[in-house]
Amino acid sequence: MPDLTHTDIADPVAFEERLRAVPLAPGVYLWKNAQGKIIYIGKSKRLRDRMRSYFNQTGDPYGKTARLVAQIADFQVIVTSTELEALLLEMTLIKQHRPRFNVMLKDDKSYPYIKVTLHEPWPRIFATRNPRWEEGARYFGPYSSAGAVYRTLDQLNRLFAFRPPSRCPDDKFNRHRRLGKPCLYYDIKRCLGPCVPGLVNQEEYRTTIELVCRFLEGKSDLVAKTLRRQMEEAAERLDFERAARLRDSIRDIDLISQRQQVLRHDDADQDVIGLAREEGMAVVQVLRIRAGKLISAESFPLQNAEGERSEDLLDSFLTQFYDAAAELPATLLLPMPLDDPTIIEQWLAQKAGRKIALHAPQRGERRRLVELAEQNARQKLDELRLQWLNSEQRAVAGLTEVRDLLGLSALPTRIECFDVSNTQGSHSVGAMVVFEHGEPKKSRYRKFKIKTVEGANDVASIQEVLRRRFRRAAMVIGEEDQPAEDRQANGAVNGQADAEDQEEAEKTDAPGSRADLERQETWAELPDLILIDGGIGQVNGALQVLRELRFDHIPVVGVVKGPNRDRFDLLTPGASDLIVLARDSAALRLIRQIDEEADRFARDYHRKLRSKSATASRLEEIPGIGPKRRQLLLKRFGSLDGIRNATVDELAAVPGMTRKAAEELKSLL
Repeated sequence: MPDLTHTDIADPVAFEERLRAVPLAPGVYLWKNAQGKIIYIGKSKRLRDRMRSYFNQTGDPYGKTARLVAQIADFQVIVTSTELEALLLEMTLIKQHRPRFNVMLKDDKSYPYIKVTLHEPWPRIFATRNPRWEEGARYFGPYSSAGAVYRTLDQLNRLFAFRPPSRCPDDKFNRHRRLGKPCLYYDIKRCLGPCVPGLVNQEEYRTTIELVCRFLEGKSDLVAKTLRRQMEEAAERLDFERAARLRDSIRDIDLISQRQQVLRHDDADQDVIGLAREEGMAVVQVLRIRAGKLISAESFPLQNAEGERSEDLLDSFLTQFYDAAAELPATLLLPMPLDDPTIIEQWLAQKAGRKIALHAPQRGERRRLVELAEQNARQKLDELRLQWLNSEQRAVAGLTEVRDLLGLSALPTRIECFDVSNTQGSHSVGAMVVFEHGEPKKSRYRKFKIKTVEGANDVASIQEVLRRRFRRAAMVIGEEDQPAEDRQANGAVNGQADAEDQEEAEKTDAPGSRADLERQETWAELPDLILIDGGIGQVNGALQVLRELRFDHIPVVGVVKGPNRDRFDLLTPGASDLIVLARDSAALRLIRQIDEEADRFARDYHRKLRSKSATASRLEEIPGIGPKRRQLLLKRFGSLDGIRNATVDELAAVPGMTRKAAEELKSLL
């Protein structure tokens, strides 16, 4: 009999009857909370037994599983024919719903890849975080950091001189093609000059791109052999400059190949997986070995690892990571055997179109590789734990110093910082960033399009932003917490504020829906300290608004920056002198971080509005692109550059576009 006492189940008897009706068959189960939100998704080859086991736990009463069970109010099951079908369905549902209690790859949506556009006449090689998996294009990755990708691309560009990544878009390529003159990268030997006819033909350039692909596959010996043949041919033609350049590339590739060699007697392609975990944190290390050479080593932190078995963590990582992987090796070396490796092997074989073997070696050279991966995972875990501890300690120290400097009665647990941005008074915007316990709380950030201020008037803009922010707070708490005379003073403007501020939410939830109501409630979360980016004018303007709305009990401080942003001093209302923050103080680090984050957030929004306006103006000049097509094109590609880089086929696929209109748009851009 399952113990349903420590759950959120409204009718335990009916729930138990439903549990008994769950079949002993493979499938997927979804636990839901009282609001109907999916909080965990799992699979099992015997659904009923697995689901009942949650209510007979004897582990940590404060652990992750206990917290999950405490929130369970409902469930849904989906029966499948096979365990493989259950695995595929589980992967799809986790990707779609991202439940809060499932083990997840941290930031898995934004891991970067290297893309090679082999389907284009003059292929490009560049980094992307949004692989579209076009037919004819090749992808390598995912990689754990953008820095690793950019360093790899820079090294490859020095070796092979293809079109410089991110510096040779199609419009620049076509412009130099019309000019008949290459850019600076040709002169410094970082590009073969495919934009100018006669410098390199299409076959030679494509051969170079294919060599880059071979190099990324770990086949550096084959690449060096091809380059040696090209060097000899160049020498026979008396093209000694090209022969010397190829000689230097061969030398560099040989040096890289020697550093990459890790296996003496095995040329197989394999990924080596290492796992390290401690106190609810976990990191997986992937060593990519191709043709016996280590071509990359990537670390991937896992979320929600607390209380999970290591085998289950490994299972979750494999399904998430290799579902997004651009290519699969013949063998995966694991730190421990999986509970049911056959299902994972079947899925990988289905994905790769060939057999993929899973091994958990116990001895020999392969075991030493797994230990090396585990050692790297442990090192990365220690780094992350140290970062977390240092971050927490720095935050507490900074908040303590700010409290003491300003004479506050308690730590300013929640700090809101306000800034404005414009270009000579146009496209004026405001921004509010929120820090809680010294860390950014991005879900509480808000942006404001300035509506009532003409020209560049920072004081009036700050006043509008604060008025709109705290009117929203008054609307939420006013009926219960504010004095009657204050509610009367604010009543005339509340409707206007509500209508004005819809864009700050950046949501499409229906008014009155649960999500909309929850979002409205966030405006009632008041700060312990308000920071205003600016001097005495901005601070006095902010105080005036707060007095109007009866929120003047909240401390307000101005942040005054030095001419080179080398100083961040504090200005309190009525004070004749600035509070100068010591250069090595924790308070300075905290105030600087908050102020620069507000500045970044405001500038990003301002830049977005300005770019959107410029893009719309540019598209308005193109015949046949009316408001509807313009809106759909921007929605699909995001920006003018996105439209410019799209192919004719992609443009024509936008609803409302025709092939003829797409070709004309492409030619004009």
